[in-house]
Amino acid sequence: MHFRLTFAILLAVLASALAFDGDGTYYNVGLGACGQYNNNNQLVAALNKPQFGSSPGGNPNHNPNCGRQALVHGPKGQVQVTIVDMCPACGWGSLDLSPAAFSKIADMAQGRVHITWDWV
Repeated sequence: MHFRLTFAILLAVLASALAFDGDGTYYNVGLGACGQYNNNNQLVAALNKPQFGSSPGGNPNHNPNCGRQALVHGPKGQVQVTIVDMCPACGWGSLDLSPAAFSKIADMAQGRVHITWDWV
């Protein structure tokens, strides 16, 4: 029993240690780097350029991060988003969210909030 509790605590600590940490902002969604049109009402996000990385053949439409799901935690709650774009101005660990996604984790008037997130 003691081993299971210790193991569960260790897993929780490791999971939180692996989460990314950065700024959450929002933007007007349109044609993204992944080659799809999305809109402000969808739960989508742009991944920061350092983590988006290079794309096979230089074509961002084929980037392996396109379509990945991330669970984002902010001051007001959490939201699961799909990566559809790249944010050139965002630093490591940061995400640019659709207004619909941002409103789930923070008040829109805040504009920029601290977030943690991880791949789902």
